[in-house]
Amino acid sequence: MENVKKKLVAGMEKTVEALKKDFGRVRTGRASASLLENIMVDYYGTPTPINQVGTLAVPEPRMITIQPWEKKIIGEIEKAILKSDLGLNPDSDGQIIRVVIPPLTEERRREMTKMTKKMGEESKVALRNLRRDANEKLKKMEKDKELTKDDLKRGEKEIQDLTDSYVKKIDEIVAAKDKEIMEI
Repeated sequence: MENVKKKLVAGMEKTVEALKKDFGRVRTGRASASLLENIMVDYYGTPTPINQVGTLAVPEPRMITIQPWEKKIIGEIEKAILKSDLGLNPDSDGQIIRVVIPPLTEERRREMTKMTKKMGEESKVALRNLRRDANEKLKKMEKDKELTKDDLKRGEKEIQDLTDSYVKKIDEIVAAKDKEIMEI
């Protein structure tokens, strides 16, 4: 039974970490290098992550700078940022690319909070699937006479308590992200 709980906790931790990572890419009006993480630059014909063609930095709360390792690819980096669905306009001086993060409109903020709630809900579904799998393993163990009925009931309660605590964590993460998005 302990093995089942360990696997469940590991899976739930991964789910929470994945949500946090996904939230790092959600635009809030504040600059974050992770905002550009998924942008692929055409580097000599090969799609390459932006952080592998230059150094990303956040010198100011609303600005990201990209220092390309080769000046020849400045145009490709700018094109990749413009093609992304982030709505950002890069500006280059031939040496460094500056991306100013404009403040979000009220309407866009509301769209973003809807998106974060949806992402949170998807994470909760993943948690519930993990719970179901763990409960099925316990029932199989009871059927195979590895657990008593009492142990099964106790295990199911512990699994439910774990699930509830991780659902609460996800709700807190979503609430914090929504608060960050709604800040002006």
